[in-house]
Formats: sequence, structure tokens, C-alpha cells
Amino acid sequence: MSTLLLPPAYRALLDARETEQGIKHIKDFFQQNLATELRLRRVTAPLFVLKGLGLNDDLSGIERPVTFPVKDLGDREAEVVHSLAKWKRLSLAEHGIQPGYGIYTDMNAIRADEELDNLHSLYVDQWDWEAVITAGQRTTDYLHDVVRRIYQALRRTEYLTCEIYPQLSPFLPEQIYFIHSEELLRRYPDLTPKEREDAVCREYGAVFITGIGARLSNGEKHDGRSPDYDDWSTPGDDGLPGLNGDILIWYPTLERSVELSSMGIRVDEAALRRQLALEHQEQRAELYFHRQLLGGRLPLSIGGGIGQSRLCMVLLHKAHIGEIQASIWSDAMRAACSQAGIPLI
Repeated sequence: MSTLLLPPAYRALLDARETEQGIKHIKDFFQQNLATELRLRRVTAPLFVLKGLGLNDDLSGIERPVTFPVKDLGDREAEVVHSLAKWKRLSLAEHGIQPGYGIYTDMNAIRADEELDNLHSLYVDQWDWEAVITAGQRTTDYLHDVVRRIYQALRRTEYLTCEIYPQLSPFLPEQIYFIHSEELLRRYPDLTPKEREDAVCREYGAVFITGIGARLSNGEKHDGRSPDYDDWSTPGDDGLPGLNGDILIWYPTLERSVELSSMGIRVDEAALRRQLALEHQEQRAELYFHRQLLGGRLPLSIGGGIGQSRLCMVLLHKAHIGEIQASIWSDAMRAACSQAGIPLI
């Protein structure tokens, strides 16, 4: 059984009916706030894409996508998406979206290699969003401005949730703190990346960690990131790379940090070539998505994903994501959760 946190004396503050209603309140309210903040319109998205086009999200590069043969296409293989990081950029071009506007969608995925615990499930549901930007907006300042707007939408959703269910108390801080992964390493040189996240989130409550995917001064990455969507290798004014990052919060129920969003300014042609070279994946330049980008047929963009079940979990003060979504868990995990008063769906 994967690592499982069992908070002592845990008691669900909402019953099953209230939980289901709370999930709907949160999803309806947050996605409307996100769309308004970033000027996004909803589009329909695929559950699977054809293999070999370079459209699927490779995550950290080691996760195996769920694949299946398509009978009517001569058994050509399709892959269940990991996320829609690259598909959305194609969609922006197809819809003719102009700078300052974008799209969002409900992304559903299966991640068969996920290590299951309080926060990780085989089933992943996100709001995936993407917006067109100008060349002048490919800056750290613009990235931070978008992060702040998303964070304020999160806080408004928390306020509404606590108004509806007064047994819940708000815990998100007023502001989000920004730090680069290299600076985080310098501050906590003896800690692992996960321990660094816990330490900085415990101190500030809500944090945006930038430079995810780049190699740090110790030769390691803070976390893996595919080289063909986020721009994590662009030198900044302070000499540190990174136009991407993760939004994390300190979650009192589990006494640990929780990642709510992975996002960033996307690669332009130069950044794509640079990052493919850094990862020794130059051959990917021949794939369909990459040829579209390198051919100048895709707009500059910023985008990301925000976990739906995970957001509902933390705003409803749940101890396990299985209290929010129906998924598959080991018998040992179900038994341990039941013993600890954690009712998995």
C-alpha cells in the first residue's frame, strides 16, 4: 500500500449528502470565476488522442498512457490523455482565439502508474485552461499576475463554501508567496524537494514555486516536467530560469503541502528546441504537434490545469480524495481509511 496519512481523531465535517452538494457548489462557482478572471470560454475536449502525434502530455516522461486499438482505424492505437497541455494550444489556433482570451475545459484522465494515497488517484479530473498571449507578455511579471488572479478565485470559492457550510473555517492566506525552486534549494539544502515544499508552505500558507523541470545547482530537478509545453529554461532577469510553476497550499487537515495547479507560459520555437536538446529528445521535433509549433502555426500561450477533486477535497476539509471521487483503492487502504473514520466513496 502506498503512503497513507491518517489524521488522528479525524471526523468528516460534512455528511454524504452535504459533500455531494458541496462538490457541485465548488465546481460551478470556481469554473465561472476562473472563466471570468482570465476571459475563457468553455470548449469540448477529447478523452483520448491518437498515438504518435505528440499530443499527449508526457508528464515527467516515465508514466505509461492507457492505450487501446481502434478497430475502425485498422487497429491504430489511441491513448487516454494524461492532460490536455498540448491539445489546448492546437484548439486555440483552430478557434482563432485572440490575445487576452482563451479556453477552458473539463479534462478527465486515467493515470495507471499513479502511486495511490490521500491525494493521488487513478482517475484525474482537472479544469484545463489555455489563453493566447503576446510576445511582450512572456515575462515573470505577467505569469505572477495570472497566478494571483487564479489564487483570488480560489479564495472566493473558499469564502462561498464556508458561508454555505459554517462548520468549515477558511484557512487560505490573503496573499500567495512566490519563490524559485533554486532559491528553495538554497533555503533548505538538506531537505528533499517534497520536504522543501512542506517547509515553505507551512511558513507562508500558499506558495507558487517556479522553475519546475529545470536542473538546479545540485544537478537535480525539483520535479519532472515535459520539455514541450511549459517554458522552464528561459533565463530571467535574476539569472534564474523558469516561466512556469506550481500553486501549493498548506493543508491543515493533513498537515502537509498540497499542489492545486501546475501551469506556465508555454514554449515558443526557441524554448522548444532548447528544452528538447536539454532532455535529448530532439527527435520529437518531427511529431505533428511539434511541427505545428516550429512552423509558426500555433499562438503564444499560457495555460495550466487545476485539480477538481483535489480542490473540492481541501475546501471541504476532507482527509482523502476518495471522499470526493469514485475510484479504485486497495482493500488495505479501504480498511485503514474505514478504521480511521475516512469514508471512501
